[in-house]
Amino acid sequence: MCRSDERRLPADKKRISGCSRQSVVSSRRSIAGTLVLLALFTTACSQNGSLQIMANQPRYDPLSPSNFFPNGMSAQPVISDTVAFRQAMTDTLLYNGTTKGARATTFPFPITREVMLRGQERYNIYCTPCHGVIGDGQGIIAQRGFCCPASFHTDTLRNAPVGHFFDVITNGFGRMPSYASQIAARDRWAIIAYVRALQLSQNATLDDVPPEERNQLGSATPAP
Repeated sequence: MCRSDERRLPADKKRISGCSRQSVVSSRRSIAGTLVLLALFTTACSQNGSLQIMANQPRYDPLSPSNFFPNGMSAQPVISDTVAFRQAMTDTLLYNGTTKGARATTFPFPITREVMLRGQERYNIYCTPCHGVIGDGQGIIAQRGFCCPASFHTDTLRNAPVGHFFDVITNGFGRMPSYASQIAARDRWAIIAYVRALQLSQNATLDDVPPEERNQLGSATPAP
C-alpha cells in the first residue's frame, strides 16, 4: 500500500512516492483534458475551417437582392392588417377611436358586407350575453338578475359618435370590463358597425327603406 511504502522512505523522498506520482499524473491528465476541450471549443467558434458556417450564419443585409422570392427582394412587404411586435400604432383613428384628440365620428375603413358579417359574429359572441340579440340590454345575463346592461336604442347612444363605442369596448365602462385583450381593433370597429345596423333596425322610418322595397312592406300581412 502507498502508506506503508511511504514509511520506509526517507522524508525527502516521500514527495515522489507512488501516491504523489498518481496525484501528479491525475492533475496532468485533468489539465490536458481541459486544454483539449478548450481547443475544440476554440475550433468550433473559429471562422476558419470546416465549421466556418457555424460562425458565419447566412443572412441578408438590408435591401439586399434575393433569388428566393419572385420579386427579387430580401425584404418583403408586411402582410396586410398585421402589426409587428412593438411597432408604433400611429393610426389614432383605427387604434384609439379618435381624430385630432376627439372621439371619431367616422369609421377608419369602408363598411362592406364582409365587415358587417364579421361584426355580427363578434357581437353574438361577446355582446349578446349582456346587451341581447337586438341590443336592447335584455341578454341572458340581465334575465338572470345582472343589473342594467345598456340598451343601444336610447337617444343618448343613438346619437353617440362611433368613437364612444370604441372607447367603451377598449377601456370598459361602469360594470363592463375592457375587451381590448379579447377583441382586435378592426373587430371592434366591425362590432360597432353592426351595432349601428341594430340601432337602425329598431328605429327606422319608411324614408330609410329603399323605394323599390316599400311596396313589399305595404303588401305584407301584419302578424296576429
